[in-house]
Amino acid sequence: MKYPIFLLAFVLFYMSCKTEVPREYALVTGKVTNSPGQVVLGAMDRSFSIPIPTDNEGLFLDTLRTGFGHYMFYDGRNFTPIYVGKGDSIYISYDANDFKNTLAFSGEGSQISAYLQDKSKLERELLSSNGNVYTLDENEFKTVYGHIRDSLMANVASISSLPNDYREKEMRNIKYNYLAQLHMYKPYHSYYTGNPDFEVSDDFMNELDGLDVNNEDDFKFSMSYVNLLGAHYNKMATALAKSDSIAEYVAFNKLVSNAKSDLIKNTLLYKNAKAGITYTDDLTGYYKSFMEHSTDNAHKTEITETYDRLKVLDKGEPSPEFIDYENYQGGTMSLTDLKGKYVYIDVWATWCGPCKKEIPFLKDLEEKYHDKNIAFVSISIDKASDHDKWKTMVAEKELGGIQLFADKDWNSDFVKNYQISGIPRFILINPEGQIISANAPRPSDPKLIDLLREYDI
Repeated sequence: MKYPIFLLAFVLFYMSCKTEVPREYALVTGKVTNSPGQVVLGAMDRSFSIPIPTDNEGLFLDTLRTGFGHYMFYDGRNFTPIYVGKGDSIYISYDANDFKNTLAFSGEGSQISAYLQDKSKLERELLSSNGNVYTLDENEFKTVYGHIRDSLMANVASISSLPNDYREKEMRNIKYNYLAQLHMYKPYHSYYTGNPDFEVSDDFMNELDGLDVNNEDDFKFSMSYVNLLGAHYNKMATALAKSDSIAEYVAFNKLVSNAKSDLIKNTLLYKNAKAGITYTDDLTGYYKSFMEHSTDNAHKTEITETYDRLKVLDKGEPSPEFIDYENYQGGTMSLTDLKGKYVYIDVWATWCGPCKKEIPFLKDLEEKYHDKNIAFVSISIDKASDHDKWKTMVAEKELGGIQLFADKDWNSDFVKNYQISGIPRFILINPEGQIISANAPRPSDPKLIDLLREYDI
């Protein structure tokens, strides 16, 4: 609940007084010099955010009655992790034009936020001397992150002002973050070294053996632990899907439903479904599987709403239209201009790394199918201000097919109607303008060739 700023002086006085009755809420207040107009408390997993307006003097005030824990505090230009516990009264002050040197915390419970600020600074300093750590070999990478882990643990152990319960959980969180970095090493090393066939040694991930997958307290506290559990179940689901010839989402839901903690089970099911249901090529099957395994009514209501919106994008439904998009070759083009052909659409942008990785595969595909009844259409959703970057990249990369520029980037009706929240995104449409797949395989995926053969293309 937000309060008029004129109450801030009273609240700050109240914060300075000791009370015998524990508060069931927390106060987050402060002052921003050169404020951009609001500050935001955002969930660490980006699942929600709480905007808090600042007045003309940069003052702000808000109350939390639920959802206590770690947040990302930011204002658009600046950000820092903070911790808000029940009963806390945290005062945050800084100059938005000199955030690094002016950020300060005070008030009840502010010790943890001050610690998180110092931890971030220490971690940056420890990483800064090693360049891009993901280009290091396995042993060097482990040495660097092992040193960071040990330094951070020594740091948190030395801070006597931290509550003991928090310190113990944070010690485990630092270990989880180290393990999460090991998990991330293979794909990041492969990407940054340009070696798609890279594999880690057989014993590289041994430190993950024996991970407790049922620690509800750590699940509530540590995003690194949450991510590790997600990776753990995804790895198991891949193996189960292969051995039992079932879809990976079925395998994932089946495995996660055996978790001892309802919180862990339902959260992982929800996180996986929230993203996965928009990318699946089996919408109804995915939805039914989630509804069968989840026991959280709020999650089930939200996923049902998503399912209802996505049903219009199911196989056989009429495709949403794009109309009069600028054509790099001149003039404009609409989807209806391609009626009578199969249409494979690539939604991309010049700033998107994964999109650019697909370009060589897309070129090969276009060459292979140049005499077939299929049009390859690339739709850039770059902002209007990056229009020249789009034209330059099309020319420099010698991009083929039909190169179009969307009318309103992410806000284009075509993008919104297909509910595209991440790119690259690939779509296959039949000659009658009906959807074959709203989430078609990427050009680099052999499954795309199988799909095209299914339609005798």
